[in-house]
Amino acid sequence: VQLQASGGGQVQPGGSLRLSCLASGSGINLDHYAIGWFRQAPGKEREGVSCISSGGHNVHYSDSVKGRFTITRDDVKKTWDLQMNSLKPEDTAVYYCKLTDYRTHNDYWGQGTQVTVSS
Repeated sequence: VQLQASGGGQVQPGGSLRLSCLASGSGINLDHYAIGWFRQAPGKEREGVSCISSGGHNVHYSDSVKGRFTITRDDVKKTWDLQMNSLKPEDTAVYYCKLTDYRTHNDYWGQGTQVTVSS
């Protein structure tokens, strides 16, 4: 399984960005995976931002992004997005997408994409 994240960039406070992650691999079926976004700011530990279960029935957001970020998944296209609105300087971080296989509990990480919120 390989993950390719995209969509990062620099934006002013209050702006928006949309991150996307594409999964590829032989025969991959996203029905078997939970999907998530994490971030790591300089000097800080990696933290969970949002996750969504198979079928989209369970969605979670960290308190710091709740109401501003929205996670979606498209299992046909094997992609999932993180729409980020009302961005704040404290959202500045490298953002990583992750898949967790329900069957094996293996985690797969994307390469990270930089988000910088600055005026």
